[in-house]
Amino acid sequence: QVQLAESGGGLVQPGGSLRLSCAASRSIFSIYFMGWYRQAPGKQRDLVASITTDGNTNYADSVKGRFTISRDRSTVYLQMDSLKPEDTAVYYCNAKTVAMIATRADAYWGQGTQVTVSS
Repeated sequence: QVQLAESGGGLVQPGGSLRLSCAASRSIFSIYFMGWYRQAPGKQRDLVASITTDGNTNYADSVKGRFTISRDRSTVYLQMDSLKPEDTAVYYCNAKTVAMIATRADAYWGQGTQVTVSS
């Protein structure tokens, strides 16, 4: 059962744009935090951008000014502009509920969507 459904990945040339979407199932109650992580081959999974219900956003230094995260109810988006080859990775959606934060439980994870930036 998919609780975080990701879409929007694909192949794009350097300088191009992609828009990732992550739709949370309504079975997930009271999401407070949603974010995007990415993992390139041979590297660890790192936070790219996040947004809370409060509207607070956070970005990795490597994507500031190029990526924009936004949220519409249960769906989070990542607008990626001016893409670079080093942005190539599997991008994973992440969500934490209020209860998860309060109890230090593990977060929900999407299955990942591939983003490839190549000429």
